[in-house]
Amino acid sequence: MSDLATLQQLDAQHFIHPFTDHNALADAKTRVVTRAEGIYIFEQDDKPILDGMSGLWCCNLGYGRTEINDAVFAQLNQLPFYNSFFQCTHEPAIELSQRLTALAPEHMNTVFYTNSGSEANDTMIRFVHRYWDLKEKPSKKTIISRKNGYHGSTIAGASLGGMGFMHEQFKGLDYITHIDQPYWFGEGDDMDEAEFGLKIAQQLEAKILELGVDNVAAFIAEPVQGAGGVIIPPATYWPEIQRICDNYEILLVADEVICGFGRFGTTFATQYYDIRPDFICFAKAVTNGYQPLGGILISDRVADTVKAAGDDFAHGFTYSGHPAACAAAIATLDILEKEQLVERVKDDIGPYFAEKWAALGEHPLVGQARSIGLLGAIELVSDKQTKARFPDCIAGSTCRDMCVKTGLVMRAVGDVMVVAPPLVMTHAQVDELCEKAWQALELTATKLNK
Repeated sequence: MSDLATLQQLDAQHFIHPFTDHNALADAKTRVVTRAEGIYIFEQDDKPILDGMSGLWCCNLGYGRTEINDAVFAQLNQLPFYNSFFQCTHEPAIELSQRLTALAPEHMNTVFYTNSGSEANDTMIRFVHRYWDLKEKPSKKTIISRKNGYHGSTIAGASLGGMGFMHEQFKGLDYITHIDQPYWFGEGDDMDEAEFGLKIAQQLEAKILELGVDNVAAFIAEPVQGAGGVIIPPATYWPEIQRICDNYEILLVADEVICGFGRFGTTFATQYYDIRPDFICFAKAVTNGYQPLGGILISDRVADTVKAAGDDFAHGFTYSGHPAACAAAIATLDILEKEQLVERVKDDIGPYFAEKWAALGEHPLVGQARSIGLLGAIELVSDKQTKARFPDCIAGSTCRDMCVKTGLVMRAVGDVMVVAPPLVMTHAQVDELCEKAWQALELTATKLNK
C-alpha cells in the first residue's frame, strides 16, 4: 500500500471529486478510507469512524455483508453480463422485478432499471412525456418540482432539483419549474406548522392554474428532502399534495432514492405518508450501495399505456438490469426480510433514535433537532429564540470538521447537520452517535466563541 502522502498527491493530480472545491481540498488533503466493517469506516490510521451517513445514504445494512458479496460473485461466475435489449432478459432481473413490485404499493407492478438515481429521474421524464403523448395531450410537458430539492446531477436531474448553486453552472431544461419547499423551521416564520404545510402544498395548485392544466404533466418531490437538509414536511402537506394531483389529473412522482428500503419503518416512504405516486424513483439502498443500480416503479395506468402503444419505447441503458447488480439487490432484500429491519426501524431502533436525537436540541447551538425513522437533522443557530444564523455557514463547516475529530461522519448542509445512520445500529451505537455529535457541538461552540 502506498503511503498517505503519495496517495493524496496522486489524488490531487488525477481525480476530480464530486461537489468539491478543489482549492480547498488541496489545502485540507483528501481523507483516504481504507476499509469498513459494521457501521464503521477506517482510514489509514485504522481508527474507527462511526458512519452516520450510511456511505452516501445507501449502506443501510452496514458494511461487511458477505451475503451480498457472495451473491454478486456467484452471478459473475454464471452470467457476468447480458443486456435486456433485443427481446432478451435473465433470471436476476425477472426475480428482482417480482420482488420489488411485491413490496411496492398495489397499483405499481412494473419496473424499469437504470444505473443511478439521476438516471432514474431522467427516465421518469421520458415516461411522463410519452404517457401524455399517447393520451393525446402533447402540450402536457411541464414538470413542477421544489426549491432546494435534489434529484441528481445529470442535466435533467439537476434541472428537476431546485438548488440554485447547481443551476448557476449550466442551462437547465425550460419545461421544469419550482415551488417552495415545506421547510417550517427555516421558512415558516411564526405560522402554525399545520397551516404552513397547507399553504406550501397549495402553491402546487396555484402553479398548475398559472401554467394551465393542459400544460402541466407531473409534480416531483422527495417525501423528505435529504440533501436539502432533511426537511420533514408538516403532517398536512402530503395529503393536500395528493388531493391536488388527483383533482387536476397530474402525475405524482416520489423520488425515494434516499427514503426507500426501510429508512422510515416502511419499505417506501410513500407508504409511510399513504400517498399514491405514479412513479417511485429508487437507487442507493436497493443494493446496500454494493453495486450501482437504480430504477423506477411505475403505476399500472402509465405502464399499461406505454406497453399498449404498439411501437418501441425508445429509451434504455446498456446496463439496465445488470445481472450482478440485480443479484446484489436480491441479496439485500433477503437481508431486510430475514433480519426484519423495516419492522425494527418502526418499532425499536427508530423510536430509540428519535428519543436520543431529540436530546441534542438542548445544546445552546441547536435551534431544532428533528428526525423521522433513521433520518435526523440539527439546526445550528447563534440565537435559539430568534433562530439567527452564524455568518457564511461557518457553524456547519466547523461542526463537520469537529465531527471528524470525534470519530463521526455527519454531513453539513449549510448550517444544518444531517445523519442517515445504518438500519442495523444497536441502542449502544445510537448512544455513541449522539454522544459524539454532542462532543462535536461542544468543540464547535468553543471554536466559534474564539
